[in-house]
Amino acid sequence: MSKNNVLKGVFLVGLGASSYGMLATFVKLAYQENYTTAEVTISQFIYGILGMLLINAFQKSTSKTAVEKATPKNIFQLMLAGTSLGMTSVFYYLCVRYIDVSIAIVLLMQTVWMGVLLEWFLEKRKPSTQKTIAVLIVLFGTILATNILNSSVTLDWRGIFWGLLAAASFTTTMFTANRIAIGISSAQRSLYMLLGGAVIVFGFALFTQSTPFNFDIFLKWGIFLALFGTIIPPILMNAGFPITGIGLGSIVSALELPVSVLMAYVILSEKVVFIQWIGIILIIIAIVIMNIKSNFLSKKQ
Repeated sequence: MSKNNVLKGVFLVGLGASSYGMLATFVKLAYQENYTTAEVTISQFIYGILGMLLINAFQKSTSKTAVEKATPKNIFQLMLAGTSLGMTSVFYYLCVRYIDVSIAIVLLMQTVWMGVLLEWFLEKRKPSTQKTIAVLIVLFGTILATNILNSSVTLDWRGIFWGLLAAASFTTTMFTANRIAIGISSAQRSLYMLLGGAVIVFGFALFTQSTPFNFDIFLKWGIFLALFGTIIPPILMNAGFPITGIGLGSIVSALELPVSVLMAYVILSEKVVFIQWIGIILIIIAIVIMNIKSNFLSKKQ
């Protein structure tokens, strides 16, 4: 695989992760207006599915060549894989309800080591030295960036529980994005994964929504949630992960952390101390080191 292709994959995954990093702040703002987790997730997925339908229709009408259609087997596999996408949204939003965005994102970022371990376990590929070092730097930077070593920080166990579940399901989503129906367009793959995720989201809403559904969520936050949670990230990650592989892709996804912390700082006015900025810088440096090292080695080969 050429250097340019790898860099393209890194760019796509990084941009998708950055978009996803903005999501928790919008969810937190919706919670401040007393919307429920069910209302947040349903509005996000409905708008997301409508958006993906439009994107697929646009690509079909403008493509000069015939677009390869998903087979019934592809559709089933993608919808099944998409259930992990729905679970990620539900778990992560429950996590954000109980703890600060800066803590929630550090729990979600456990996908960094979960992804590398999953690649090692399933593909029997032991992580390289450079990847191991990058992961360690990312994890150390993550600890600093969230300031969890501060004794004044208290964590709700419910938030930790849902956050770790979100990380596990998100790792599954990233792995399936790297394996299933790669031959069809990213827009088709995203659409069917969203449909699978919608099954989980609607099931969750059915069992948890105890008050009348507030449809104002569609006018206030639904579009933002869909753009940054179900349209932009899946398209970019579905396009990028087959190029980068889950190990490198998981590391690049760490960009979600600094973006999320910055959004929380600017919009939610969460306090971000100096040591947290150091952690953010360390994460960015780790990603740069990872890619410079890879490029250097590729030139020598």
